[in-house]
Amino acid sequence: MVSHGTFAPGLHNAAGMMAGTDREDILSTSLLDGMDVDTFRQNFTELIKGIAPQDEILLLADIIGGSPLTTAVSVLEEKGLLSHTIAIGGMNLPLALGAAFADTDDPLAQVAEEIIASAREQIKVFDLGGDAEDDI
Repeated sequence: MVSHGTFAPGLHNAAGMMAGTDREDILSTSLLDGMDVDTFRQNFTELIKGIAPQDEILLLADIIGGSPLTTAVSVLEEKGLLSHTIAIGGMNLPLALGAAFADTDDPLAQVAEEIIASAREQIKVFDLGGDAEDDI
């Protein structure tokens, strides 16, 4: 997970709380206020050093086109890891949890489609005046 500010590490922490473990296959870093892109590039490069060429990567980012995502994609390309990567912008907690609990035997593209669909279903107005039949 990559983001501006502390969003990615915060989301990483929240996902870890809900997933019940601190998994080594979930990684995060961020472009902090005042940090230059070169420093972020170095941090991301260090973060992914344990990823093997055959590993599949779901790269979650706060926004499409932002420096964290474009820089991360550039580093993954340099490392020869882009062919096994799917990048998704607009990350949120349901998306991160979907990725954390995804079936690793499923094709990466299928996982991406499923977690995006599931995360979209979670974006809605919470009915504050519901009746006894409403789900909470």
